[in-house]
Amino acid sequence: MWKFLKPRQDNLRIWQLLLLVALFVFWYAMTTPGLIPPFMFENDRQAAFFFGEPVKVLGRIWTWFVVAADIYQHLGVTLIETLLAFVLGAGFGLAGGLWLALSPMASAILEPYIKALNAMPRIILAPIFAVWFGLGIASKVALGVTLVFFIVFFNVYQGVKEVSPVVLANARMLGASQRQLLRSVYLPSATSWVFSSLHTSVGLAFVGAVVGEYLGSSQGVGYLILQAEGSFDINTVMAGILVLTVFALALDALVGLIEKKLMRWQPRSEETERL
Repeated sequence: MWKFLKPRQDNLRIWQLLLLVALFVFWYAMTTPGLIPPFMFENDRQAAFFFGEPVKVLGRIWTWFVVAADIYQHLGVTLIETLLAFVLGAGFGLAGGLWLALSPMASAILEPYIKALNAMPRIILAPIFAVWFGLGIASKVALGVTLVFFIVFFNVYQGVKEVSPVVLANARMLGASQRQLLRSVYLPSATSWVFSSLHTSVGLAFVGAVVGEYLGSSQGVGYLILQAEGSFDINTVMAGILVLTVFALALDALVGLIEKKLMRWQPRSEETERL
């Protein structure tokens, strides 16, 4: 019995589902008036005002997707912005990281400028992009690209830099050209770094899209959340956050599937084998 309850690979999903249920139960208990005494609030209605009520939040999501079915256009806009920012940012980051890692002189010249751009709080660029590209999709994509680019760029740069000199020397002794080195040595070395950065970049692409919608738009999930915040409708705000979270996890899972197919050559760790 106790052995069955111990977390293992075959019952991992059950444990994850139980944790999710426990979080919702805790949320429900903390925000339902009269269920438990309030800890940090003067009365038991304040918790519901600040954190929303899970039943009403799920009801709002049900209305969005089933009853009124009015979220699909907004969700489609946000997903398009996110996917474009994710793909473009990752592509530019991959190309830039490879180029500078293989060009020491260009890397030395551009290093202070890249560090300065990375240190800049890029969210403040959102109003500038709105002026440059307007209030449509382009300004949201531009902001998302700036958030995704540097994550991918630095991981690719580091991955290429950490290629074993012995492997490079052996490949060159065998007559490998620069293109063959790129395809057979550099890219495989950077692949694990790339996918590690892509998992982080998924959330940042959503951040770029939603922040851009906050600052100026007439559609998108960020726009719905902004409208709800203006009327202090915390349940709708929480519903929008949950919807964005689910779709971010779905996109991250897609990246994980692609990673699994492309990284079959990578040996599994002993810890993974034990699970």
